[in-house]
Amino acid sequence: MRNNHLLRGERSYDGILPVSRSRSQAKRFYDRISRFYDYITGGFERRISEKALSYLSISAGETILEVGNGSGYSLERMANLVGDEGWASGLDLSSGMAEEAKRRLENARLLDRAGVICGDALMIPFREGTFDAVLMSFTLELFDTPDIPVVLREARRSLKHGGRLAVASLSRIGSSSLMLRLYEWAHMTWPTYVDCRPIYVERALREAGFETTISEKDTMYGLPIEIVVAQK
Repeated sequence: MRNNHLLRGERSYDGILPVSRSRSQAKRFYDRISRFYDYITGGFERRISEKALSYLSISAGETILEVGNGSGYSLERMANLVGDEGWASGLDLSSGMAEEAKRRLENARLLDRAGVICGDALMIPFREGTFDAVLMSFTLELFDTPDIPVVLREARRSLKHGGRLAVASLSRIGSSSLMLRLYEWAHMTWPTYVDCRPIYVERALREAGFETTISEKDTMYGLPIEIVVAQK
């Protein structure tokens, strides 16, 4: 039953807009805004990110990865959840964001249980089966459509057997809404600045071989959001 969308000929990339800016352009953009990122996103993304993180049900002693850690807001919380015996890793394409996240962890005195690497999720720099759980919050939709299954394959590879993946993202479910159509227009008009675009999250995770355990719809300023937790 869980693959009925495939039988209907639907795929996770149907109707999704392209990402026209390059990886180097994305890195430069996030490097420039890294010091102000919390002021830009804190008022609207944070509630969704906190919900996705809570659904991972992180336990003390676990090893956790956040892909696209930004300024480290969720990473700090992950470090507190894993405790002294666990480890929380952050991975971000932007060196500016990586430095901001490290600064946050240092200020919170959490560098003994968390760290940040500047790198690309298209090739996650960890061995197979390293993590108990992976979090991606408002990150997966930044990747161009052909790259999304690559990122998910890398996340799956890095997870232990039975490991969990939580993804919070703009969603194309409800694509008839006026706000979503306006947002997609803005993405096509200013692709460097409005770089996220709505995707089909649960479909993409299922196609990547994950088993969905939680699938929730939410909204953010009228834009559809998917929060999906899945298991390897």
